[in-house]
Amino acid sequence: MEVDGVPGVPGNIHCLTVVGQIEGHVLLPSQNKTTKYEHVMPQLVAVEQSSSIEGLLVLLNTVGGDVEAGLAIAEMLASMSKPRVSLVLGGGHSIGMPLAIACDYSFIAHTATVTVHPIRLSGMIIGVPQTYEYLEKMQDRVVKFVVDHSRITEEKYRELMFRTGELARDIGTVLVGKDAVNVGLIDEVGGLKEALQKLQLLTELRRAERNGDKAEASKTKAPRASASKARTPKAEASEAGASKEE
Repeated sequence: MEVDGVPGVPGNIHCLTVVGQIEGHVLLPSQNKTTKYEHVMPQLVAVEQSSSIEGLLVLLNTVGGDVEAGLAIAEMLASMSKPRVSLVLGGGHSIGMPLAIACDYSFIAHTATVTVHPIRLSGMIIGVPQTYEYLEKMQDRVVKFVVDHSRITEEKYRELMFRTGELARDIGTVLVGKDAVNVGLIDEVGGLKEALQKLQLLTELRRAERNGDKAEASKTKAPRASASKARTPKAEASEAGASKEE
């Protein structure tokens, strides 16, 4: 298989780009650069089912966006069986962070940044306790996913999320390149070369595991074959007669 327009290049890797703002249930203005989750999710299903695609490379440069749409994509990425590697280029802010860490291994460019901050609601809201309880539940979902799919602790993540002083008009933390690795959110600082090398390694390991399973399966079938050879001529004749009657 060859990449379209690039003859001779094997196309066993699918590249998924998450750029601009992650669009959810509300349609954003046409001048906004968006990643539509209803377009991404079928792509992930196709990648999972394709026999020619062995790995997935996720390139991120996003300001965040709809929390539920972002979590939906992240959950699908985390539940895929094929190797996945992510690379944060430019920025992987807000709900873009779960998308980066949902893969098997994550990279961030030296100059790329991630922003950790609490979730917000846009538009008119009802000023009742239930609204704040809903926000807290939404926040807990994001925190749980991040903690489950990275090396950071919940205490450290919440401390970064509610830190004051770094952002002039908001609360939260901006992490540049290596800082995101040091706190345990991203696995390694690197670029496209490192990301592709890691993905190639993961695909080779998965291929070896699958070939190993086939070898084990053939071993388990071998005794059955030898047992069939040891059958008596009478048994073979009776089976032949039964097959003719059918």
